[in-house]
Amino acid sequence: MNYFYYPGCSLTGSAREYDLATRAVLAAAGATLTEIDDWTCCGASAAAPISHLLSLSLSARNLALAEGMASDGDVLVPCSACYLNLKKAHTVLKTDADGRARINAALSAVNLTARGRGRVRHLLDVLATDLGSGGLAPLMARSLSGLSVAPYYGCQCLRPFVEFDNPERPVSMAPLIEATGADVFAWEMGARCCGAALVNTQPEAGLKRVAAILRAAKGADLIVTVCPMCQINLDAWQAKASRIAGEDLSISVLYLPQLLGLAMGLSAEALGLNLNLAILEGVREKIER
Repeated sequence: MNYFYYPGCSLTGSAREYDLATRAVLAAAGATLTEIDDWTCCGASAAAPISHLLSLSLSARNLALAEGMASDGDVLVPCSACYLNLKKAHTVLKTDADGRARINAALSAVNLTARGRGRVRHLLDVLATDLGSGGLAPLMARSLSGLSVAPYYGCQCLRPFVEFDNPERPVSMAPLIEATGADVFAWEMGARCCGAALVNTQPEAGLKRVAAILRAAKGADLIVTVCPMCQINLDAWQAKASRIAGEDLSISVLYLPQLLGLAMGLSAEALGLNLNLAILEGVREKIER
């Protein structure tokens, strides 16, 4: 299993633990990640309101760099926002001749050409489809039995591109969680939007969305995510969400590959657990025992 790896900006900063855990788990599973040389920001959500072409071209630049490294190959993207942006650009390159021409006219300024080869894939797709619970089960060194885990998918790995899961009732994390020995917490909030940047632009509205998700997770030991924006909303804003809700909504929040890595016997340091903001002491004792 070989993949081009696009970490994106968040995984080099606020979501460093996601990058560490992703690399560690995939290496332990026998996958090879080749980081795209000289990758740059995909444009996040800031580029599109300024220029649709700019947004597409920023992502296409990274795809062109990957194509220059090999004629074909899948680009693995852990960040859901980056995945969505690269997926949009890839779709235009592959299906829209006029759009491809406009993108490549922009890329000509940096002597690059993108053709839309290979595939853009989210980390969850690779974990669920290429590895699956059957591939992961033999790698488990310990059981996380006794833990109840709420899978939180968020929006952008599921919608609008329906690639590997049901966007309204996703289930792709469930077999992976079960492979660790943990129980899957039954809830209806796994695909609900966390509010994205609303916490910053309209704090009251954003925090209400965060509070609703955290409240629904009561009874679980922890939430696992596959998106840096979702993670920071559920991880960093618990205290403010609790104050708005008038109740304690504290819960541990991990990235999915951190949970998998713990069951695989990887160290807390290798998985970046010291960088998570919300790991309650009782849960820490269970997962690090």
